[in-house]
Amino acid sequence: MSKLIKDGVIANDDWTLLNDAELVAGVIPAGNIILPLSIWQTHKDEMLDRKNEVGVWLASDELAEMIGSEADKLPIIALNFPTFMDGRSFSTARQLRERYNFTGELRAIGHIIRDQLFYLKRCGFNSYSFDDEIDVEEALKSLNDFTETYQAAVDQPQPLFRRRV
Repeated sequence: MSKLIKDGVIANDDWTLLNDAELVAGVIPAGNIILPLSIWQTHKDEMLDRKNEVGVWLASDELAEMIGSEADKLPIIALNFPTFMDGRSFSTARQLRERYNFTGELRAIGHIIRDQLFYLKRCGFNSYSFDDEIDVEEALKSLNDFTETYQAAVDQPQPLFRRRV
């Protein structure tokens, strides 16, 4: 079982991330699974009785609106970062949290690096899955790289000038 950071601690990953190629003859396996958006959209009515076991992952070119108000029916949404330079999922995370009021696990997957974790947390991510070469213990420390922030974000809705007494 692989390790990840969830809610500020190192935890076991009890979800299986599937892609289109891993679904044999369209059969969705049992257990905690995270499906690509297109598969979830096709099969979501069939999986109503599995609502706590089925999550969705979005590619960086898929928008929060594609899940929309159905986000609150999901226990987990994973957002993919295909490369270090593709930051579209930062915006998608904020939209899921602020516009669609998603309160479940919001996981960053794909090519994420330690230096991004603090900013990912500010956008609403609370779970981070890494490639094997990332030291999870070291990455955990980066969630607290900064003690104060100026701008408003998901994790601190008021800007610094509003918080000053």
